[in-house]
Amino acid sequence: MNEEQPSGSPWVKNLAIWGSVALVLALLISVFNPRGDAAATQLSYSDLRAKVAAGQVASVQVGETKILGKYKDGKPFMSVPIPNDTSLQGLLQANNVQYDGKPPEESSLLVVLLIQVLPVLLFLGLAVFVLRQMQKGGGAGGAMGFGKSKAKMLTEKQGRVTFQDVAGIDEAREELEEIVEFLKDPSRFAKLGGQIPKGALLVGSPGTGKTLLARAIAGEAGVPFFTISGSDFVEMFVGVGASRVRDMFEQAKRNAPCIVFIDEIDAVGRHRGSGLGNSNDEREQTLNQLLVEMDGFEANEGIIIIAATNRPDVLDPALLRPGRFDRQVVVPLPDIEGREKILGVHMKKVPLAPDVDTRTLARGTPGFSGADLANLVNEAALLAARRNKRLVAMREFEDAKDKVMMGAERRSMVMTEDEKKMTAYHEAGHAIVSINEAASDPIHKATIIPRGRALGMVMRLPERDSYSYHRDQMLANLSVSMGGRVAEELIFGHDKVSSGASSDIQYATGLARNMVTRWGMSDKLGPLQYEDTQEGYLGYGGSARTMSSVETNKQIDAEIRLLVDTAHKRATDILTKHKDKLELLAKAMLEFETLSGDEITELMQTGKIDRPDAPAPGSGLTEVRGSSIPRAGKRFAGAAARERAEP
Repeated sequence: MNEEQPSGSPWVKNLAIWGSVALVLALLISVFNPRGDAAATQLSYSDLRAKVAAGQVASVQVGETKILGKYKDGKPFMSVPIPNDTSLQGLLQANNVQYDGKPPEESSLLVVLLIQVLPVLLFLGLAVFVLRQMQKGGGAGGAMGFGKSKAKMLTEKQGRVTFQDVAGIDEAREELEEIVEFLKDPSRFAKLGGQIPKGALLVGSPGTGKTLLARAIAGEAGVPFFTISGSDFVEMFVGVGASRVRDMFEQAKRNAPCIVFIDEIDAVGRHRGSGLGNSNDEREQTLNQLLVEMDGFEANEGIIIIAATNRPDVLDPALLRPGRFDRQVVVPLPDIEGREKILGVHMKKVPLAPDVDTRTLARGTPGFSGADLANLVNEAALLAARRNKRLVAMREFEDAKDKVMMGAERRSMVMTEDEKKMTAYHEAGHAIVSINEAASDPIHKATIIPRGRALGMVMRLPERDSYSYHRDQMLANLSVSMGGRVAEELIFGHDKVSSGASSDIQYATGLARNMVTRWGMSDKLGPLQYEDTQEGYLGYGGSARTMSSVETNKQIDAEIRLLVDTAHKRATDILTKHKDKLELLAKAMLEFETLSGDEITELMQTGKIDRPDAPAPGSGLTEVRGSSIPRAGKRFAGAAARERAEP
């Protein structure tokens, strides 16, 4: 037997609504438009008198506002009398027409009720409909569910996540393993009088795995996991958010022990009194209720709050104090070891070719978050599918990395031979200076294929992740950034330099300014801070505020100019000394468009490149070749790669 459709199903509700509307319309038509009046022919008063005089009328019924009658053939008609006209009665008698009076029309009780009650009912119905639409999907639904919590409980049926699925953030995971042990065996801690932290705040850049880590805690402990966003608490009506907080904790108490995960808690936990309006607004009431529930008079045993944010600097101090969020766990961007582990986790779902080297990919993706690495693996799988391959090879991963970091290749972009030549010498200048600067990172590859806003670039990769830069590295980076402009000056002349070095100049100026004003690397000005950099947490937004006098600012500008000029002179000396190698590398880039770091080293040592698609000596081949050498971008910490921006 088939199960009956629940009475609360959407199609039953819609049918009931439309049926009610149709019934009301039919009732209104029957009340205000009687069928007898609708069938009668409308006559003017003069036509009525003429019909009576002609002997065509059989009978009439005269009322105060209406005259109803019938012709001798039985057809009805209707007319409107003229006030104070007494001649009609004599006319009717003279022509033997039966006539009678019509009593005044009295409104029925139903009509009175409809006229007075219907507008109120319509208003109430509209209000209920609007509330239902605003709260669609929230809590219990309907107008009565307006203040219900929108927290969703995830179970193992929706995908159990454990610590085996979380890689690259070992320190953060160790901080939270104690919570898992408490949820598994609370008595173990209670014997010694220990209390598990009531809350843990996960802090990290977007995509670092904060939500995944929270789900792994619930998966390891085997307890219910409630998830909600901070923005789900806030509504336009004051008091709704506080009601939802109370309802959420009531649900958590019924399912204790459990974990409540609040994502983007900064949406509701910002500093009180920092916004517009008075202090009794909706968001602050919601925050007050959250503070009370987390550390009020009742002890919520077995309920652990885990929240995530990338802006802890805007959170209210009362929310961060011990007793609420006892621990702040930083979930950082993974290092090279972590990236290798994360790639291994995501590559389990992808058929890999034997040449895939996760260590090389991890080294080439500094600054990538866990979400970025997942996207990289997915893009590589899509590329392999488009190329009709059965396995995902290293070439697909390298091409996917280039696409993620720099965008798709712009091979359809039309460049003249002069522009291609200018770009080749520009990038060759960067590469030659980099090779001859001992403190510079090794070259990973160089290309003159346009990607995104860049016409070409030289990518350098550090041997390992760098968390700070030394003075000699910064001076080397300044010289490398000037290499492109200097190469244009040496080859094409001072009057033929292009605007392609704009990003190089911007980078060099910014680096030199930081060296002087923030890092104390000016011998003349000394180890003092001259600028206060006010920026958002984790690098989002910000501004610099100068804290020096006019005379000091002049000295700062002079020191910045000295650093950049010295780097320009250093690049000029290197390229002048190695001009033959500059010519050799530029011609090779015109022929191959993309060269790896090993190929550039080979070219500098032997004067040729041993590659299967290499042209015959002296062929002068300059058209685009679909090189299999992977191309990469510049996304990593520091200034490891510089792009040549379009004018």
